[in-house]
Amino acid sequence: MADVSPAVVEKLKGVSTATISTCLYKRGLRNQYMQGVVPVGAPKAGSMVGPAFTLRYMPAREDRNGLEVFRNPDHPQRKAVETCPPGAVLVMDSRKDPRAASAGSILVGRLQERGVAGVVTDGGFRDSGDIARLNIPAFHQRPSAPTNLTLHEAIEINVPIGCGDAPVFPKDIIVGDCDGVVVIPAHLAAEIADEAAEMTVFEDFVADMVSQGRSIRGLYPATDPQTLEDFKAWRADKGR
Repeated sequence: MADVSPAVVEKLKGVSTATISTCLYKRGLRNQYMQGVVPVGAPKAGSMVGPAFTLRYMPAREDRNGLEVFRNPDHPQRKAVETCPPGAVLVMDSRKDPRAASAGSILVGRLQERGVAGVVTDGGFRDSGDIARLNIPAFHQRPSAPTNLTLHEAIEINVPIGCGDAPVFPKDIIVGDCDGVVVIPAHLAAEIADEAAEMTVFEDFVADMVSQGRSIRGLYPATDPQTLEDFKAWRADKGR
């Protein structure tokens, strides 16, 4: 599957997960929003956007998950942190189980220094206060202090996974903002970006009209023909 262009990624940075979710819904895709996944701390400015690079956890078995496994440079969790490409988003399938951490601030800090665009888990992060102070967008279910080895074994890298009940395939486009995280199938990314960007302009017009006291009837959706005329004039005035 072809990589999504940087221009598409930049366009998606200007649209919300809510607008993207509507565009996906119109195409019959109703399960692309990650359930229970929220920003760590206050959301970072702008949207997190990048192709998915995945890590899958499975239930841990005690005889395989002592602390000594971290001495192995090819341990899948450590390897994912060191091989996730710059500009990608590391997405972790932690089976929606936040009782043990998917990672902590040192590993997330390493991702930041390597230029990774963001990190997502449907489990929890330890050192969540420290992660919140980093400059990399991070999303999880809730804070969790226990090491991942307590309950999770990192088992595979860059394979199809589920995260927050959403299907994620490598190179799908991941978008995160204050509302959460949505997954765009890679082959739809360009058309979703174009449509969502146009929707965003119209929604900004609607918000402007509502702030001036206008009723949503005939405005949102634009069932009154005058609405489209007003939008055209507003867009010309705003240079959009």
